[in-house]
Amino acid sequence: MNWRWIADRARDLRVRLLLAFALLVLATATVVAGGSYVQAREVILQKAQDTAALSLVDQVRGFLPVRNLPPSQAQLDAIAGTLSDRQDTAVAVYGARRSSGNLDPDTFPPELRQTVRDGYVVWQRVSWRGEPTLIVGTPLMVTWPNRTMQASGLEVYSVRSLFPEQQIIDRLAFLAWLTGGAALAFAMLLALLAARSVLRPVRELRQAAHQLGEGDLTTRLRVRGSDELADVARTFNTTAEALERQVGELRRMEADARRFVADVSHELRTPLAAMTALTDVLDDEAPRLPADAGKAARLVSQETHNLTRLVNDLIEISRFDSGAATLALDDVDVAEVVRATLRRRGWFDAVETDLPSGVVARLDPRRLDVVIANLVGNALKHGAAPVSVRLRTAPDWISVEVRDHGPGLDPQVLPHVFDRFYKADTARTRSEGSGLGLAIAWENARLHSGSLVAANDPHGGAVFTLGLPRDSGGQS
Repeated sequence: MNWRWIADRARDLRVRLLLAFALLVLATATVVAGGSYVQAREVILQKAQDTAALSLVDQVRGFLPVRNLPPSQAQLDAIAGTLSDRQDTAVAVYGARRSSGNLDPDTFPPELRQTVRDGYVVWQRVSWRGEPTLIVGTPLMVTWPNRTMQASGLEVYSVRSLFPEQQIIDRLAFLAWLTGGAALAFAMLLALLAARSVLRPVRELRQAAHQLGEGDLTTRLRVRGSDELADVARTFNTTAEALERQVGELRRMEADARRFVADVSHELRTPLAAMTALTDVLDDEAPRLPADAGKAARLVSQETHNLTRLVNDLIEISRFDSGAATLALDDVDVAEVVRATLRRRGWFDAVETDLPSGVVARLDPRRLDVVIANLVGNALKHGAAPVSVRLRTAPDWISVEVRDHGPGLDPQVLPHVFDRFYKADTARTRSEGSGLGLAIAWENARLHSGSLVAANDPHGGAVFTLGLPRDSGGQS
């Protein structure tokens, strides 16, 4: 038996409603049917035993007063024969003698016989010979000349089968349970209808909440009636409207901010181009300038290059934000692209490589170059030697792992390494980096439908793993 499935279904609101209705109707039907059964049983049995007792007493009165004691066997047989009929079988007893027949009074309950000997009329329901039976016993009294009455010692017992009455009781019980079952089935039908009417708004609310969570802020619920569920629907609609306004305002502000950054970055490119040309001249003239002037010229040149790199990074980020970034795909040897990146920046001798040739993937080589340059540059700048680059392959994926042997990344830093403008060392507010390099690398990996993950090696150092599909054509 799948208990987990049962537990899951038990948590379902529809099932709980049906169970509640079923238990309520079942309890009600049990109480009503059981009460009716007990009451009807008592009434039927009481009527049967009263009728039998009164009938026996009335017939016994015909034998009074008893004149001949002790009675003869013929008299005992006559009394028993007179009292026996289609329903009752009687036996007359006097001392150790009894009337003829197969009815043995010694099989009767001893308490019943003793009560009859004491002069009382008594009856008792017993299971006798496998059937429900009523035994009625009465003494025959002797009336003396002084009008006093005394037990004659003559006892009469009548045995009546209650099987017909039991059949009536069983039939009533069957009808009671049948009625209860029909009521339960009807109640389950009503429960299904009630559950449907109650759960439909709940189901609509769940679907609307799901759509709202997926970003469809125009989702609204249809308000029906004026009950609590209608109040919930109105509250949901009010909340959704407020959320739509707030998110719309945030999106407008975000779009304005991105447009401002993009516009400013593009506007800065022209003067920065002129400044870069001028700083190239200053770099050439710096050795011939006085010491302070040369130092100032080199500082201006360095800051101009930093500003140019920042503007270029901002322009690249704005392309990702606006969805304008695309892939220029080509079938490339990944190992050759990585080697070219290291040679171009003069890092080839400073980095250990494990780059098997012949690993071909359909990628954008320029964007792969940007990712590798950011990862290796960070490892060389903030990690410790040796820095290694390893290429691993799978049938549909490739992965490039960049590892250093420095102190690694602080656990509090790991969740934020790909955030824009985030710097692990807050003291490096004037570092050469813009704080956008890893963010751009992560965006390039995502554009390829790949991933970029940062972690710490248990033996020391940071590990960045770039995972890319062999064919990124779906994103081009």
